[in-house]
Amino acid sequence: IKLIASSAFNLRIELVLQVGENDIHSIFEISKDLADIFGNKFLLDENNIQKYFNDKTLPFFARYKGTVIGYIIGVPIENFKEEAWARYDTNLGKENTLYTYAFIVNKKYRKIGGYSKTLKRIYINWAKKQGYKYITGHVKQGLSKNFGGKTEIIKIFNNWYQSNLPFEYYRRYLN
Repeated sequence: IKLIASSAFNLRIELVLQVGENDIHSIFEISKDLADIFGNKFLLDENNIQKYFNDKTLPFFARYKGTVIGYIIGVPIENFKEEAWARYDTNLGKENTLYTYAFIVNKKYRKIGGYSKTLKRIYINWAKKQGYKYITGHVKQGLSKNFGGKTEIIKIFNNWYQSNLPFEYYRRYLN
């Protein structure tokens, strides 16, 4: 890992270079919260963890008192050029957009301490420092209006990956 930020309150934000054996269990447990919200396709296990944590992704951990309590994973949009939804993004190929692939904080920590906001804020600031101009992602329809800064909806997908839920593909300007 590479330490990105830490606080006096035992919170660390880390860029994950390689997932350690000690963190695997925490990641799998946190992904259960993601699966509760979006379905079992988002449940991480030994068979699919490499899809999310590999040399093409930029995963960040929120670690509280030594335990991973959440993660956010960014991926340059160009890595999704074969996906039909990515073709709606006019920045595809410009190498200026970081797609938010997954973002979850353990439900036990979601409403306290500002851990989710801190993780997202540090992720966005890190992306700016790396030269990205935009953050994109898919969220349940209506959620992106709560994001700070200038955010636009690129496209609404009525049934995002058979979730039976409408999702919006958003673009957030980093300035």
